[in-house]
Amino acid sequence: MDSVSNPYTPNAGASPDIIVGRNEQTKAFETLLRRLSRGRTHQSMIITGLRGVGKTVLLNEFGDIARVESWEVLELEASKHDDARFRQTMASLLKAALLRLSPRVKWTERARKAAAVVTSFALSVDQQGTWSLAWDVEPEEGFADHGDLGMDLTDVLVAIGEIAKERERGVAILIDEVQFLSARQLEALIQAIHKTVQRKLPVTFVGAGLPQIAELAGDAKSYAERLFQFPKIDSLGDDDAAEALTEPAMAEGVVYEPDAVALAVEITKGYPFFIQELGYQVWEIAERSPITAEDVEIAREGYEAKLDSSFFRVRLDRATPLQTAYMRAMAELGPDAQKAADVARIMGRESTQLGPTRAELIDMGLLYTPEHGYAAFTVPDFDKFMLRAVPSLVVPEVQRRRKKTAG
Repeated sequence: MDSVSNPYTPNAGASPDIIVGRNEQTKAFETLLRRLSRGRTHQSMIITGLRGVGKTVLLNEFGDIARVESWEVLELEASKHDDARFRQTMASLLKAALLRLSPRVKWTERARKAAAVVTSFALSVDQQGTWSLAWDVEPEEGFADHGDLGMDLTDVLVAIGEIAKERERGVAILIDEVQFLSARQLEALIQAIHKTVQRKLPVTFVGAGLPQIAELAGDAKSYAERLFQFPKIDSLGDDDAAEALTEPAMAEGVVYEPDAVALAVEITKGYPFFIQELGYQVWEIAERSPITAEDVEIAREGYEAKLDSSFFRVRLDRATPLQTAYMRAMAELGPDAQKAADVARIMGRESTQLGPTRAELIDMGLLYTPEHGYAAFTVPDFDKFMLRAVPSLVVPEVQRRRKKTAG
């Protein structure tokens, strides 16, 4: 079939032709915006889930919904930047939002003050002026110039929120990869949003991140669990997975035989990114409609090879030899969350010796802790990839188990 018309999009964060199985989250976001627009408060949300479940796609969908509602959307992918760089990024985004909410030639006194607060926020850690917002607005003394990120971000979001309210608009801050914010940055955002909620201003922060973010938010501010919902998204159910696979093809006049759909759902386990990758590979090898189970089986090798070389490999390549050995030992134990002590035993070491390695892998976003003392992969099927990519793990416990099995 024609590659140009291939309807599948196995790219990081790329929105598929249809989004299925996420109606609950999109309706919750629409409710959030509409309540804030009416001057009422509502819990915001931070979506959590493993890699490949569509968190970024859903966050992009939220951005589209907010724009339809005439909200200003500030989009940011978090990374391990220091507070000064984070402040500069936020200042640039807030400046742009202010100018869209209220063009400079129409500034009221409130808008002028908001602009001055944005300048104060940007200059607070850069008194020498080595970085500039590129506008001639003097800072507002006593606002966003405390030198404390939480206090300063609170001042600037309140100032922007007041302009948004005046203009009968709103501001949605959408942050992906929230787990990569520093504790100080996450705390500052939560603190600032808490104040806008108290003032009933149309400002919200919605994030997406790995499963540990709910715990991180709670550690940052004890009231985070009351300020946010933490909906978890996972693989799609069988019916939704089947729809995600077949509907894009049907739009191109191509159908799947029922056993082909069943096999594809079994292979992908309903993970949205995996569905897009398998669908793409099937389309490339199928010669005609309807697509058969044989087509899906033939495409399976290319599908696994593509995942191994990109989706999985890019994460393994970031790991040190010891980190790789730790993940390989986890894979030896199976796909579930594993006790730190069991992983250490497989590696022939003490758990305390490997504590820093485990912490590093969590910090890198390769592992998360579903409960105390346990760690799990943040990527579905990563255990199977580790067994394929690192076929031998020469450590005492593995050798002993293999000798026992052979005997």
